Amino acid sequence: MNGQPRIRVLVVDDSALVRSILCDVLSGDPAIEVVGTAGDAHIAREKIKKLNPDVITLDVEMPRMDGLTFLSNLMRLRPMPVVMVSSLTERGADITFDALAMGAVDYLPKPRIDVAATLQDYGDELIAKVKTAARANVRALDSRRLSTLRTRSDAATAATGEVPRPRKMRTTDRIIAIGASTGGTEAIKEVLCNLPPDCPGVLVTQHIPPAFSTSFARRMNDVSPLTVCEAQDGQQVLAGHVYIAPGDYHLRLTRDGARYVCKVSQDAPVNRHRPSVDVLFRSVAQSAGQNAVGVLLTGMGRDGARGLKEMRDAGAPTMAQDEHTSVVWGMPGEAVAIGAAEEVLPIEQIAPRLMAVAAAMEGTQASAAG
Repeated sequence: MNGQPRIRVLVVDDSALVRSILCDVLSGDPAIEVVGTAGDAHIAREKIKKLNPDVITLDVEMPRMDGLTFLSNLMRLRPMPVVMVSSLTERGADITFDALAMGAVDYLPKPRIDVAATLQDYGDELIAKVKTAARANVRALDSRRLSTLRTRSDAATAATGEVPRPRKMRTTDRIIAIGASTGGTEAIKEVLCNLPPDCPGVLVTQHIPPAFSTSFARRMNDVSPLTVCEAQDGQQVLAGHVYIAPGDYHLRLTRDGARYVCKVSQDAPVNRHRPSVDVLFRSVAQSAGQNAVGVLLTGMGRDGARGLKEMRDAGAPTMAQDEHTSVVWGMPGEAVAIGAAEEVLPIEQIAPRLMAVAAAMEGTQASAAG
């Protein structure tokens, strides 16, 4: 261990079998120590006081007190890194995104007990996420943040009953490409909620499992002023629209004559990811060049850094989220290290900067045309 203290983990799950599997997997890594387990939130609360863990794995659905209620209390009173363990269902996805909004660092599905061959891959993913969580920036959940989340949601719901603003339903000449991983669902929401409904078309790659991407797109459509959907192969890219890579599919930007269109495929994983941010950014560099803007948000690993560098080399303005506001400054940090990011900004400044850059690009194009 090179003198480094082990990561102390508390496993919270109402299933004794799942607790046993998670403990066995985590204990197999010399950098991790499972200091205890709990079958419900009340036991977990006492064990947190007694054991002072570094990271908690938390079951989404538990008896007596559900995982969301427990997480909300925890992040207000004693914020700490939490990895949610959820079922791969629509309900599980919705609860998980609520948990991420409350401050959970990451999530992964329940282990598939009936498929022993997949347990090694599952274990590798669990260990990686616990280690990342131990280093993550965790913020307390305060009343102002909850109020902001509710206000945006209420405003979006109210807007559905209004006459929609006229939109220029045109092929967009400019493209915004966004990539993210750990912590990205909330970072993406922050950006999309602050873009105007006539902004350039937006393509998004977020590392996400197949069962969750539909729920994520729906939630973004509900809370932002933009039209958000899962990307479909051959779908035209329009201003005011957002296209999210489906789970387990790469998303690329291509040209069909004068139009930009989405290309969705199950080509081999890149950087061990499908969807991969590098795949999206590389395609945008090739198809849109200087008419695009690239943004790399919070995330674990290096995916997207090289693709962002290719976008910058092609003449596109590029941005990375700063370390202070990132849950994990892996992907954006790597982009900064290799000179891929022209600007490094806190998350709340990215949407305004995107629109300023896009407006400047449009002005330059108009001057050239004149």
